[in-house]
Amino acid sequence: MRSQLNEPVISFRDFSFKYFSQAEPTLIDITLDIYEGEKILIAGPSGSGKSTMGHCINGLIPFAYDGETSGTLLINGFSAAALDIFTLSKSVGTVLQDSDGQFVGLAVGEDIAFVLENNCVSRLEMMERVEKAAKMVDIDALLGSSPFELSGGQKQRTALAGVMVNDVGILLFDEPLANLDPATGKAAIEIIDDIHKNSGKTVMIIEHRLEDVLHRPVDRIIVIENGRIAADMPPDELLCSDLLYKIGIREPLYITAVKYAGINITPDMRPGHIETIDLANNAGRLETWSRGVKRASAEKRPESALRMENVSFSYDGKRQILNSISFDITKGEMVSIVGKNGAGKSTVAKLICGFEKPDAGVIYMDGENIRNKTIKERAGKIGLIMQNPNQMISQAMIVDEIGLGLTFAGVGEGERDSRVRGALEVCGLKPFLNWPVSALSYGQKKRVTIASMLVMEPSLLILDEPTAGQDYRHYTEIMEFLRRLNATGMTVILITHDMHLMLEYTPRAIVLSDGEVVADSSAANVLTNQNIIKKANLKETSLYTLAKRVGIPDGMGFVNSFIDYERAS
Repeated sequence: MRSQLNEPVISFRDFSFKYFSQAEPTLIDITLDIYEGEKILIAGPSGSGKSTMGHCINGLIPFAYDGETSGTLLINGFSAAALDIFTLSKSVGTVLQDSDGQFVGLAVGEDIAFVLENNCVSRLEMMERVEKAAKMVDIDALLGSSPFELSGGQKQRTALAGVMVNDVGILLFDEPLANLDPATGKAAIEIIDDIHKNSGKTVMIIEHRLEDVLHRPVDRIIVIENGRIAADMPPDELLCSDLLYKIGIREPLYITAVKYAGINITPDMRPGHIETIDLANNAGRLETWSRGVKRASAEKRPESALRMENVSFSYDGKRQILNSISFDITKGEMVSIVGKNGAGKSTVAKLICGFEKPDAGVIYMDGENIRNKTIKERAGKIGLIMQNPNQMISQAMIVDEIGLGLTFAGVGEGERDSRVRGALEVCGLKPFLNWPVSALSYGQKKRVTIASMLVMEPSLLILDEPTAGQDYRHYTEIMEFLRRLNATGMTVILITHDMHLMLEYTPRAIVLSDGEVVADSSAANVLTNQNIIKKANLKETSLYTLAKRVGIPDGMGFVNSFIDYERAS
């Protein structure tokens, strides 16, 4: 907790920063103090400058990203401008959004030990410290494994151990939940909280998924908008305001539901966590609201768009990734495929697109067996947007990247330019028409890859983690556009860990666990069924938790009421 008697460990004063590749500054007149032992959440829309602030603290600016700086930034009382990145690394440990970009060792233990080797620590001490750090994050059984063979959650734990082993005083997490399944993300937040409580370290979490981070308490939430500090306050105060909605950050679902019911939320109700919010006098209003919501009627589209029949697959011929899975997605459906890291979700997409061939079983598209269809032939009907945008982008300029597929397809210049501009607008990228890709944030790059597929107008669109790195405003713009496309008959498959997305946009969810389909049901049923949740590493929706807390007997009905209310509004 903050102590006003201590000097801040991080202090910004009238601090601004502008990348050399940009005309306007990304950070503007930042004045902020962070004290020893605080736990801070930094939130903001994609491209708001929150990751740039982190880069200034850990030294990536100016050592990896060039730009112009004004004002002052002190780390532990020393000017950050006068410290080299090696010295800064002894004070600030960073866990990056993309864990793969942080690994340098061939084994987990070797990667954790890297900083100790640089510091010439003796082998005996090194082994002791590596084992201690690995046990702290429950990764000690995998010290001999390759980091690149781990699940997303295991990669995050390895990266965390790599910074914990150096015993730094400040821990900085840059979007730690971006690539994790719900249960693993929940565990990651618990690990971070345990480390904070047990070590007294200063913890900073850069993330726009507020509800997930607030699974454990934070001292303050600092909201960044357009490079400026828009708010700096405790969670209980921030969640009572309409600031998050105005700037495009998703507030916790249970908070939204309470507001929909016409209940005025005040700080004394302690709304910062689903387990602390006091609704003792408002349970009846929540149930009355739920019963009054008009239920949407489901439409049946019997014609099959994609069918998998008893499909099995293994990469090495030994370990089964998919084990005789079957499902049928009809034309015009929007469906989520969910499950824990390593369940086989992305492998399903690879098989559909032809990047891999099934060991057994058949895949049909529009009733036709596509086993002998080439990748190019399938690409005429299927668009795939991968999880990591850096694996898809090949052009230096945004406009060239989005129009590349149209150029290869021989589309005329006039039509190409029109379709590119339309996709830029839909994906919130219109102001960046002539920008280089290198100047974009991770979330903005994600929107570029989505735009590059939308211009091709496929009949089946597969999106692997479409909302990773996206703030609520851009997430909503993209998903509403996909919903409009879906309404015209396009079939959309969303491979996702985002349970909010699944609830709001996909009436149906196919759940994978250990390579098998363990559920094919409504999104509301999936997130209220403890057996499915446990098998697939999901997390009970806070809407259902809210219904149980206030004594609403039909919890699933309450969840469905929320979904129908959102879709109608």
